[in-house]
Amino acid sequence: MAITLHLCRIPPRTDLFSPHSLAGSVCFRSRSSLSVKCSGDSSAAVESDFDAKVFRKNLTRSKNYNRRGFGHKEETLELMNREYTSDVIKKLKENGFEYTWGNVTVKLAEAYGFCWGVERAVQIAYEARKQFPVERIWITNEIIHNPTVNKRLEEMEVKNIPIEEGRKQFEVVDKGDVVILPAFGAAVDEMLSLSDRNVQIVDTTCPWVSKVWNTVEKHKKGDYTSIIHGKYAHEETVATASFAGKYVIVKNMDEASYVCDYILGGELNGSSSTREAFLEKFKKAVSPGFDPDRDLIKCGIANQTTMLKGETEDIGKLVEKTMMRKYGVENVNDHFVSFNTICDATQERQDAMYKLVEEKLDLLLVVGGWNSSNTSHLQEIAELRGIPSYWIDSEKRIGPGNRIAYKLNVL
Repeated sequence: MAITLHLCRIPPRTDLFSPHSLAGSVCFRSRSSLSVKCSGDSSAAVESDFDAKVFRKNLTRSKNYNRRGFGHKEETLELMNREYTSDVIKKLKENGFEYTWGNVTVKLAEAYGFCWGVERAVQIAYEARKQFPVERIWITNEIIHNPTVNKRLEEMEVKNIPIEEGRKQFEVVDKGDVVILPAFGAAVDEMLSLSDRNVQIVDTTCPWVSKVWNTVEKHKKGDYTSIIHGKYAHEETVATASFAGKYVIVKNMDEASYVCDYILGGELNGSSSTREAFLEKFKKAVSPGFDPDRDLIKCGIANQTTMLKGETEDIGKLVEKTMMRKYGVENVNDHFVSFNTICDATQERQDAMYKLVEEKLDLLLVVGGWNSSNTSHLQEIAELRGIPSYWIDSEKRIGPGNRIAYKLNVL
């Protein structure tokens, strides 16, 4: 999935780049991640022999399940077009993604904004309120990581499932209520809990996310451990892991190298150490009962769809080479499997950013939700090129005198 990307070129200003150019705090650091689970009713417990794929297939065929919208597409798209387009963007698109106002030249990345999966999710969520005008509507997580969209749903009285002590309180949901599953999807135990409660389920899960779920199901069927390139507390990765069998989640190449070094007994780069150290390092990022000595003999690659394409590919190549070195080239297919799960829209936006940073830019603005993995990786591309870049979540972050309130992206 891809969220929002607007990029600008303006003359450099020394006061613009100062971290103290706004009164008070100008830098907005990332909030700590919050991992949540279902509240502890027994119906939501997932047994070890539970077949998540069969359950989901049966759920999608139930009369209380909808993932295709409700016939209000024209009305909702009109609303979305009014809210998420502008005369500035229109002018840029009409002039080859570049336009000059006075002495300021503004460039727009050639791929930007909502991808098809996100647009579809928002549209279906808006339609749900039209279809169920008086019912209580809940959503399991933010529909997407975009504050404008989430604010609009809040105004439509779509409520978040409350969280207490890290656990989602699904007991607030009554029979006849409507529950939206966001574009990132929902974990198996959450879907099971909702199914037991006999509610209307509106599923906006991006098809690319579902594709990753199918991939980890294939890993499980072949007794491969899924090495998932993602952030362990991200909603999408939580959902993907719930469909996997054995798994370990790696955030970046350094963590993947640690795993591969462990597989090779410390002969890759010496970064790993003992079994206990491995389990401590990945204590929040492995499946229950994970044993690195037993569960890293056969591995498959999957990813959170918003991660950097190149890094996912490099991780896959590293794991493949590790298995070749450990078990021999002739046996690699018995120990490694890979399917392409990189989202086309994510790839297009990253490629557009790579193209843009090849140009001479004085300043780059990346616009998207401050908890958006997609947006963080887009800004990361600019930072690695040494271009002054600022991550803002709306036009309101640009104040008088061109002072910018922005979020730091910690690489």
